[in-house]
Amino acid sequence: MDLQRTIRKEVSYTGVGLHTGTKTTVTFKPAPADSGVNFVRVDLPEKPEIRVDISLVKEAPRRTTLRNGQVEVHTVEHILAALAGLGLDNLLMEVDSSEVPEIDGSSQPFVEILKGAGLIEQGEEKRYGWLNEPIWISGQGAYIAAFPSNEQRISFTIDYDHPHLKTQFASFQITDEIFEKEIAPARTFCSEQEAKVLQEQGLGKGGTFENTVVIGDRGIVKGNLRFKNEFVRHKVLDLMGDLFLLGHPLKAEVIAIKSGHALNIKLVQKIHEKVLPFQGAKEAMKTTELPDQILDINDIQKILPHRYPFLLVDRIVEIEEGRRIVGIKNVTFNEPFFPGHFPQRPIMPGVLIIEAMAQTAGVLMLKREGNLGKLAYLAAINKVKLRRPVLPGDQLRLEVEVSKLHQKTGKVLTKALVEGKVVAEAEMVFSLVEA
Repeated sequence: MDLQRTIRKEVSYTGVGLHTGTKTTVTFKPAPADSGVNFVRVDLPEKPEIRVDISLVKEAPRRTTLRNGQVEVHTVEHILAALAGLGLDNLLMEVDSSEVPEIDGSSQPFVEILKGAGLIEQGEEKRYGWLNEPIWISGQGAYIAAFPSNEQRISFTIDYDHPHLKTQFASFQITDEIFEKEIAPARTFCSEQEAKVLQEQGLGKGGTFENTVVIGDRGIVKGNLRFKNEFVRHKVLDLMGDLFLLGHPLKAEVIAIKSGHALNIKLVQKIHEKVLPFQGAKEAMKTTELPDQILDINDIQKILPHRYPFLLVDRIVEIEEGRRIVGIKNVTFNEPFFPGHFPQRPIMPGVLIIEAMAQTAGVLMLKREGNLGKLAYLAAINKVKLRRPVLPGDQLRLEVEVSKLHQKTGKVLTKALVEGKVVAEAEMVFSLVEA
C-alpha cells in the first residue's frame, strides 16, 4: 500500500521570479494527511490560501498560474513537478510575492531542498486518479492524450521550426528515481526571438542565462546542455507539473505531441471531469478492474507467439468462448512504424490494423481447450475495407465474431473502431497448426 507523503521539517528558499523579476521567498512546511497542497500569500492581509487545483488555474502565457479570487501565484509548474516527482501529497508553501522563485530553470534545486527537509510517509493511503477510457485533446497542430494504465508514463515529442531546436522524443515511466535522474535537471528554454517578444510583453524580467537555455541562430547562446534532448525532457517536466493540478497523482499513460501549458491544462480539465473517484491502488483494482481487463498483456503473451514490435494487442476486454472477442490496441506516437510511414502526416499502416484484428482473433481461437500452444496462420483475407485513417493517440477497439469454427480451421468477421466509428473491417480464414 502506497502511503501519503509530506516533509519532516520546514525549509525556505529566496530567489527571483522568472517573469516578474521580483525577489521572493518560498517556505515549505509539513501538512497533515488528506490536506493536499496549498500556497499561502503571506505578504497579503489575512494570508489567503490558494489550493493547488485545476479549478483555480488562470490562463497565462508561457506559465501555469493559480488564482483564488483576486489573489494569484505565478509560474508554479517547476515546483509542482518536483512535488509530483517526489510523490509528495500534503504540503503548505508560503510565498511573499505573486510569483515563486526561479532557480536554474529546472526542478532539480527544489528536489534537493525538499529532500533536505526529509520526506516522511503518513498514516493514510495515497489516493490516485484512474481512467476507464482514453481522453485526448488537440489544437493548432498539437496533441495530447491520456490512456488508462496501472502505471504512470509520459511520452513527449517536440518539433520546432528552428535549425537548432528540431524534433526530439522522450518517454519515461515516472518513478522517484527516474524523475530525479532523467527529468528534474532539464531546464526551461526559448529562442532569442521568443525572449525578445516576452520582454516586449513585460514578461521574462527575471530571465538570465543561468535560469533559461537560450537558443540563437548559431546554437546555445551560453553554456552547455545537460542532456542531448534536454528540451523535450523539460517539456515532460512541465507536463508533470500541470498534471499535478489534478490534486492527486494520475495512473495513466500520457502521450503529447508539441503540447504546451495551455493544452496540458485543457487535458487536465477534461481528465478531472472523467476521472474515477480518487482512491488507493488496491481498492481501485477491486472496483474498476482497470478497465474491465479480462486478459492483460502478460496473459496475451502466453497465448500468442508475437513479440515487440509485432505484438499489436494490448489487452482483451470482452470474450465469449467460441463466439466473439474484443481487444484493445493503444496507438502511440512511439510506434516503430510512424517514423517511416508518412512521417510528415503519420498514419497507422492499414496492413497492421488488419494484423491487429487477426491477432485478436488468434487469441480467441488459441484460447480454446486443446489449442493452447498451437499457431493460428492466416489462410485467407476477404472483403477488406479501410474506411478511416488511424492516427497517433487513437485507441483501436478490435471486435471479432466467429462465423465458423472447426477443429483445424476458423472463419471470423473482424472490424476495428475508433471512437465508435469503423476504421477497418475484413473477413478472415485461419488454419490451426502445431507449433
